[in-house]
Amino acid sequence: MPKREMEVLTPQMYYVLLVLHQPMHGYEIMSEITRITNGEITVGAGSLYTLLPKFEKECYIKLVKVENNKKIYQITNLGKKKLQKEKERMLKQISLLDQIGG
Repeated sequence: MPKREMEVLTPQMYYVLLVLHQPMHGYEIMSEITRITNGEITVGAGSLYTLLPKFEKECYIKLVKVENNKKIYQITNLGKKKLQKEKERMLKQISLLDQIGG
């Protein structure tokens, strides 16, 4: 049976992938998301540590090393493609809103 791809990413999921263009561990991921969104999007530890294994299983991210008991992850090419798909989906939604005067 073929593996089913995750459908739509939540904002938190999107930003986790977005910040992993460079290798980071969990706390860095949470801090960077808060920083780049000016606090509008936050990802709690519970959510993050649930997402990371899912993303790893989907091959969107990979474990690049373990340093001082911290797992350091980075986005994969497949993860970058998923981000691009999500960006295109969001742009279509924005375009539709513009068309209906939203």
